Amino acid sequence: MGSLAEFDDLAVQSEDLGAQEQAVMARLSDAGLDLPAMALASNVFRAATAMRRRLEQAALRDTDLSWTAFKVLWVLWIWGERETRFVAVEADVTKGTLTGVVDTLERRGMVARRRHADDRRLVSVALTDDGTSLIESIFPAFNAQERAMADLLHPADQHALVRGLRRLVASLTDEEPR
Repeated sequence: MGSLAEFDDLAVQSEDLGAQEQAVMARLSDAGLDLPAMALASNVFRAATAMRRRLEQAALRDTDLSWTAFKVLWVLWIWGERETRFVAVEADVTKGTLTGVVDTLERRGMVARRRHADDRRLVSVALTDDGTSLIESIFPAFNAQERAMADLLHPADQHALVRGLRRLVASLTDEEPR
């Protein structure tokens, strides 16, 4: 378990404690919990939520796309036509959620479904020309926001964070670290 001293060292390394971490320390410092582990998990979640919120507000607001719809378009743009189970995994949504999102995107003419000839239970999804045009038109603004957020960190910190997060993801998903 991490000690309060280790938590304080972590806080000093990452500048000042935020209000949430101060409240956690006040409430749980004597509970015998691993506060550095809690700080790591909490800050990863908080950073991801803040980044998603900024991307939704700055890059997706005028597109009439939800975060999930954007992810589905992006997955299809990167990978091309794929079975729905693959798209659900890559977009990190359930198959039920994917069905609703694909229904909406299909009504808007952004994607098309295709049943497999050999197994009619299997369905693939592909971008239409309109879907491709949309993702290609909005991705530069999306990436500009990604760059603006990355620029908040020194390049060495960016690289260290990416390496650490890749190792964490690989360990949690049994992928090979890159």
